[in-house]
Amino acid sequence: MNVVSPTQRAITSEDVSRLIRASFGPAAAVADCGPLHGGGFAAVWWVRLDDDRRVVLKVAPPDALRLLRYERGLCAAEDRYFRLVADRAPRVPVPPVLHHGVDPAYGEWLVTGLLPGRSLADLAADGVADGPARYDLGGALAALHRVTGDRFGYEGDRPSGSTWREAYAAMVDALLADAADWNVRLPVPPERVRALVRRHGPLLDAVRRPALLHFDCWDGNVLAAPAPDGRLRLSGLVDGERYLYGDPLMDLVSPLLGRRAEDEPDHQTLRGYRTAEPFDLDGAARRRLSLYRLYLYLLMTVEMPSRGMNPESHPDRAALLDAELAALGRA
Repeated sequence: MNVVSPTQRAITSEDVSRLIRASFGPAAAVADCGPLHGGGFAAVWWVRLDDDRRVVLKVAPPDALRLLRYERGLCAAEDRYFRLVADRAPRVPVPPVLHHGVDPAYGEWLVTGLLPGRSLADLAADGVADGPARYDLGGALAALHRVTGDRFGYEGDRPSGSTWREAYAAMVDALLADAADWNVRLPVPPERVRALVRRHGPLLDAVRRPALLHFDCWDGNVLAAPAPDGRLRLSGLVDGERYLYGDPLMDLVSPLLGRRAEDEPDHQTLRGYRTAEPFDLDGAARRRLSLYRLYLYLLMTVEMPSRGMNPESHPDRAALLDAELAALGRA
């Protein structure tokens, strides 16, 4: 069994076999399988079928489990995201959806194809140069951002709005409500966060089109594989369940987690993005980036208790959030 977080179901190889049969029919058989590590929300296993197909099985948290407000229905959201990208941005490599099911015992699950390659996080840990793959990521994000939604923010009954300013404020308010529910201590009072959002909110009115965002492109969710010339190129974007619609600049935060995109204009991901879609990081854009880092670091702080993590054991997250609050306070 592989249980990293309370949100991850404890499943066995027998459970995997049952869900594979439910997905592909009673004749489907599992030749081998095992848990995939790195994520902290759903239980994820790799599976090799007896016909040698390789797939990924993702099992959602139990229905009765308490989650953050924006996390409701993420399994179905990932199904929608992968199908949407395959249809509207087909050159962006995402896993093909093979089955999305619901079972009284297991709740929701998703089966996708297994993409080739290794994550940028694993490659970086091994000291492998991955510049071309990061450049490709910039171009892939630019392609995703050409897809336009009907509304800003998340889909369904999760935080959203008819304007980007309204949606962003609703998203922050939801996280602050989650912080109160989970007794998460923040570096400043919630009203101070809301005041900063109100103060800088007019900057968000420059965003008139709800672009499709992945918003979880940290190194663990970006895959790279060797090309014929031996260089590592982008081979997949996974874990798309946290997608939303908003400002394309928001997707430049997670690829440079813990850093500042505006301070690294020659970063390979920014170079790849700029080649496909020119953009200017002027003063207003820089403050928008700071707002988006605020949201991400607030999310990373608030989610810790729901993942079984003690916030006091992760002072780096508090430091990142505190730094963005201070930067916005000075701006």
